[in-house]
Amino acid sequence: MKRLYVIVFLVIAATAALGLAIAEHSGYVLVAYKSFRYESSLWATLAVIAVLWLLFWGIKVLVELVMTSTGVVNPWSRRNRSRRVQVAIEHGQLDLAEGRWASAQRHLTRAAEAERQPLLYYLGAARAANEQGQYEESDRLLERALERQPQAELAIALSHAQLQTDRGDTDGALVTLQAMHERHPRSAQTLRQLQRLHQQRGEWPAVIRLLPELRKDKVLPPAELAELERRAWGENLSLAAHREEDGTVGLQSLKRAWEQLTSAQRQEAPLVLAYAEQLRQLGAQVEAEEVLRTALKRNYDSHLARLYGLVRGSDPARQLQIAEGWLKEHPADPSLLLTLGRLCLQTSLWGKARDYLESSLRVQRNPETCAELARLLAQLGDTERSNQLFQEGLGLLDERLLAAPLPVPAKV
Repeated sequence: MKRLYVIVFLVIAATAALGLAIAEHSGYVLVAYKSFRYESSLWATLAVIAVLWLLFWGIKVLVELVMTSTGVVNPWSRRNRSRRVQVAIEHGQLDLAEGRWASAQRHLTRAAEAERQPLLYYLGAARAANEQGQYEESDRLLERALERQPQAELAIALSHAQLQTDRGDTDGALVTLQAMHERHPRSAQTLRQLQRLHQQRGEWPAVIRLLPELRKDKVLPPAELAELERRAWGENLSLAAHREEDGTVGLQSLKRAWEQLTSAQRQEAPLVLAYAEQLRQLGAQVEAEEVLRTALKRNYDSHLARLYGLVRGSDPARQLQIAEGWLKEHPADPSLLLTLGRLCLQTSLWGKARDYLESSLRVQRNPETCAELARLLAQLGDTERSNQLFQEGLGLLDERLLAAPLPVPAKV
């Protein structure tokens, strides 16, 4: 309160002093320029200057208010444009995540055109257009992204390749990725996408050629890389077995593919299994038996033991004797017991075959074993037990199909 009194007193004193100064001497101001002539007292001139300054300051404040308004005075101000862009970004990202492709494309395109770093918004808009089948528009958005941020060429190309794959254009995706691989050979993501694309297209020799780079650049975790390598070589053996040479499906092509493997790989059970299975399918039964026998002697594997019962070597009796030798160390292996039953069937040892197959079923209920024993019992005259085993084997095979609905019988 005291401060207010002081201020009022000072204003009154200043006003009184100014009044005395004006009354004592009014002063005189003359401004002449060519035909222009201005005459007035000093105090009137100062008053005019003060009014002009206040007018200038008022105009300046008004202009700043218009330029920085949030929409009340000027809805198109810079601040309001920034707010609208932020809203477009938020809506576009949400629409993209929830699959509203048309809305996502519209919002993200608007955000991309307004932002200084538009890459992510262009990529999102291109994906939304791609999902709607607007492939030309999707490519146009990616080209626009490249124009705005040419330093992001690799990221844009990788996104383009993924979109091409999604639309079924794997040939185009392959061209895109191969070009990027040449320009950016150490790009882990390029290698990863290239490997997946070759795998999707069933181009296993191409996957094999990529394996050294995948390993060198540590693109995949060791366990995943090892599994990919085993699968690639196994699939390559299958392709080689079905490759035509001189008009026929060639055994030599399969053998050459097998020789391409390292010594360590030729001892891996999954690859041995794949090779022996292809030999069996090509009719090279004796060679398949030799490959399996050598592998099982070196390192026993239940899957190899099962396949051993499906090949027919040069001496079935000796083959049975060899397999019975494995039984000493693996008496409870159902696959080996099934193989022994099958080998006994090959050598017409019906009673022994029945014992081995029964023993295998006691360890594990398996549809293959059920079918083998059912066939044998049917021949031996035990049709009731045979039918039961056929039904059981069919049920075991159908376990994976029980969740699927069956058709409703048509009403006559």
